[in-house]
Amino acid sequence: MSPGRPRNFDTEKALEAALKVFWAKGYEGATLPDLTKAMGINRPSLYAAFGNKESLFKKALQLYVNGHASYVQDALNQLTARSVAEKLLQGAVQNLTNPSNPRGCLAVQGALACGDSADCMRKELIRHRESLVTALRERLSRAKKENDLPENSNPADLARYLATIMHGLSVQASSGASRKDLQKVASLALQAWPT
Repeated sequence: MSPGRPRNFDTEKALEAALKVFWAKGYEGATLPDLTKAMGINRPSLYAAFGNKESLFKKALQLYVNGHASYVQDALNQLTARSVAEKLLQGAVQNLTNPSNPRGCLAVQGALACGDSADCMRKELIRHRESLVTALRERLSRAKKENDLPENSNPADLARYLATIMHGLSVQASSGASRKDLQKVASLALQAWPT
C-alpha cells in the first residue's frame, strides 16, 4: 500500500491560519471557502490533514489554549491568589487587544451566534469556559487553605467573578474598546479583590 502524496504545506501554519478565521468569524461564521483560502489549501487537503470542520476547530481551539491563551496557565501558577487574578486579567487584556490577532477571545467569540447545526461546538466552548472556572476555583481553594484569602471568601464565587470579568473584557474588546480602556476595567475589578 502506498503512503500517498506528501503534504506540500506547513500544517502548523495552516492550523494557525484556520485559528484566525475561527477567531474572527466564530465557528459557524467560518465557511469552508474562508478556511481553505486562509490556509492556502484545497478541501481534500483540509479533510486529509485535519478531518472535518469540527475536528479542525477543536485543533484550532487547542492551539489557542496552548499559545495565545497560555497566560491562563501562567496565572494559575502564580504564588498568591491576588497575583493569580492580576496576571489573569493583565494577560487577557494583552491577548484581547493584540493588534496581530482578531479582537476578543476565541472561546467567547467562537460560539456567540451558533445555530442548531453548530450546537456541538457551542457545548464544546461552554465546557472549555467552565474548565477555566474549575481551574480557578481549585487554585483559589488552595489559596484559602494556605490562608492567602480571607476566611469568609468563597473560591467558587471568586472564580466565577474572574471568568465573568474576562468574558466581559472579550466582548468589550470585540466591540472596539482600547487596551487602555480594558486595563482600567481590570484595575477596577481588582479593587474588589478580598484582602
